[in-house]
Amino acid sequence: MRFIIVTIFFISMALFFSVHISPETWDYTGLLPLLIPVFLVLNIFLVVLLLFGRFRLIIYPVLVLIIGWKFLVITFQWNEPDTSTEGFTFLSYNTMLFNNSWGNGNENKITNSIKWAKENPSDIKCFQEFYQDYTTPSRNSLKMISDNGTYEYAYYSANGNEKKKSYGIAIFSKYPIINSGKVFDNKRNNGAMFADIKINQDTIRVYNTHLESMNIKAADLDNLDGIKNQYRSTIKKLKEGIKLRTSQMLLLKKHMADSPYPLILAGDFNDLPYSYTYFKLREDLENAFESKGRGFGFTYNKVLFFLRIDNMFFDKALEVLQFKTLREVDYSDHYPISAVFAFPSQKKVAD
Repeated sequence: MRFIIVTIFFISMALFFSVHISPETWDYTGLLPLLIPVFLVLNIFLVVLLLFGRFRLIIYPVLVLIIGWKFLVITFQWNEPDTSTEGFTFLSYNTMLFNNSWGNGNENKITNSIKWAKENPSDIKCFQEFYQDYTTPSRNSLKMISDNGTYEYAYYSANGNEKKKSYGIAIFSKYPIINSGKVFDNKRNNGAMFADIKINQDTIRVYNTHLESMNIKAADLDNLDGIKNQYRSTIKKLKEGIKLRTSQMLLLKKHMADSPYPLILAGDFNDLPYSYTYFKLREDLENAFESKGRGFGFTYNKVLFFLRIDNMFFDKALEVLQFKTLREVDYSDHYPISAVFAFPSQKKVAD
């Protein structure tokens, strides 16, 4: 029993340490952190078990939970929303092309999805997998969401014919956009862009990103046979995706380091919180879920429902007042996430 507990202790320590090793150094480093939730649960179970048995051995799982507290914090939160009345509202949403498969989607879902994106009242909206069709008025997402000029927007299309149909990432804002550009893109619908937005007397830089997709079909992992048949290719895709996301994240960090303004980084990161990418971003930025989230904050709306891969990171010069995962909005394979941010100097407490 002692040998098993000590072994679990050292494996847990190795997993905790692995999040600080770049997957570009060793492929499997990026896969090891995926086991962290399993070992956290295992150590919690050991604490309960040893309370009624070999009590002296309880020090091992207790130490694991103390040292691994940061992983518990990024897994579950129960924060109270701020009562402040000032701030600007922010939305990030992977729309899954508004349910549109290059004109072959369900018309009702397309209409309802775009309508929701338009009617959401957030001051700033970031969309990933943003579908644009100039040829069909009911699918002209740019025109509809801009709401007759209510939202000024910056838009970058990563794929398709930009004069007809395309998809990519987009930022919409009720506040003036004084500068914008792209950070990186690839041949598919991933990429990163930024917009400098003037909010009253202050300016922020908003980054909207969609890091390299996992490229794993949920249907392939929906049953035991699928897992057996696909596990080799799944492992390969995971390793390749993790390495690509690492390089993209480093490009983002380099670009953000030169930002002249406080920044918000939002989007679909396609990485769990137990990853090198997440912890590297966490070195310099706060995470809105950790600061004001409640529950587990899962953002994926498919078979692997327990994934939190959509995030908002923000500069320490800003303050997040509220954060929500909008699980009632199920048009896409991702749930939208929303927040309220403020400059501390502008914050006012409600009566």
